[in-house]
Amino acid sequence: MGSRQITEKSLSMLRSLPRITLANIRDNPGSKITQKRGRGQHGGDKHGAGNKGSGQRQNYMRLGYETGNNPFYLRIPHENYYRGHHLKREYPPMTLLELQKLIDRNRVDISKPIDIASLIKSGLYTLNPDQKHFGVNLTDDGADIFAAKINIEVQWASEQVIAAIEKNGGVITTAYYDPHSLFILKNPQRFFETGQAIPRRMIPPPDAIEFYTSAATRGYLADPEKISQERLKLSQKYGYTLPNLESDPQYEMLTDRKDPRQIFFGLQPGWVINLKDECILKPKDEELLQFYSM
Repeated sequence: MGSRQITEKSLSMLRSLPRITLANIRDNPGSKITQKRGRGQHGGDKHGAGNKGSGQRQNYMRLGYETGNNPFYLRIPHENYYRGHHLKREYPPMTLLELQKLIDRNRVDISKPIDIASLIKSGLYTLNPDQKHFGVNLTDDGADIFAAKINIEVQWASEQVIAAIEKNGGVITTAYYDPHSLFILKNPQRFFETGQAIPRRMIPPPDAIEFYTSAATRGYLADPEKISQERLKLSQKYGYTLPNLESDPQYEMLTDRKDPRQIFFGLQPGWVINLKDECILKPKDEELLQFYSM
């Protein structure tokens, strides 16, 4: 049979067949299998839900409840060391080695003073003020290879860290920031877009006053003359020659410090930063000037 005859025979069969409609469409035989409920496989037990009570009804007991027994957290003697641990200030660490890597990769500009905003802007340091983070703890890991001359402001630093920075002719300052100021430093652009005036930085709490007024820890509230004396004592203790800041060509950058009420370098409290018009609005009212200068 030729191909032409096959085609004619197929067309004649199609003419004799009824048209396809929704009324005559059917599934292929055996394509659907009716699901039937089978017999249980556990022989009438509780199916892993226990025997009566709240456990069987998915009404679970609170965490730590031991069905009437003296719970674990009451059986163990109380440790005063952990009292108020959820309220203690935390300082996420950054090593001198990590700081040197940031400088070598040009993630941080050492021609300007370095603060929290500069470190967060590098993208390699994370600060979460909502988790009781109160700033940077600069640790001494990599102190033997640190070779940058910088002016840095951190919140916590040991004696070895201070010696490693001042040995290279740098300056370090420990300064306190309240949580609201830290939120602003974490994302300055978001704060500027709100159109609010830059607030004043709050003073340290009573338990931190001693640290930030001490010249040995290079506190930002310490006497500058006592800081100069402590710089000399530390150089004699660790056996290095203290560079002379007055004769340094970067003297202005190294001695640049924030006011105790200031949050940003170069921006005073009370100023409004308008990013859209690229301008700065400064208060002129005497009461506002007096309020932000206090």
